[in-house]
Amino acid sequence: MATGGNAIRGTRVGAGPMGEQDHGYHAERVAISYWDALGNETIRYFAAGIPEEEIPDTIDSPHSGLPAGRDKENPPALAKTEPYKTHLAYVKERRTEQEAETLLDDALQQLKERRGES
Repeated sequence: MATGGNAIRGTRVGAGPMGEQDHGYHAERVAISYWDALGNETIRYFAAGIPEEEIPDTIDSPHSGLPAGRDKENPPALAKTEPYKTHLAYVKERRTEQEAETLLDDALQQLKERRGES
């Protein structure tokens, strides 16, 4: 069985000559380096005309997951995360033991009154 030659197989229509390196227009951009606490450098590219205040001061490093900043000598520290608190923990922060006892007694009294027990 003879194979037919198809010169354009695997190419896009309008792609130009094979191996052409100049496809399209590349906008000007600036490279910004960020460093994490482990010394990993991450480079992010931004449009050349972007205002300085729109470029973030910190990012999350893809290498370590740590925050990364633009100052190599003073990278940002990992923010301390608060442990998960239950509803009861929040209530205990707002109420003293005495207040809790009073509220509980009031709630029990109201329940007894509704049931006709008192």
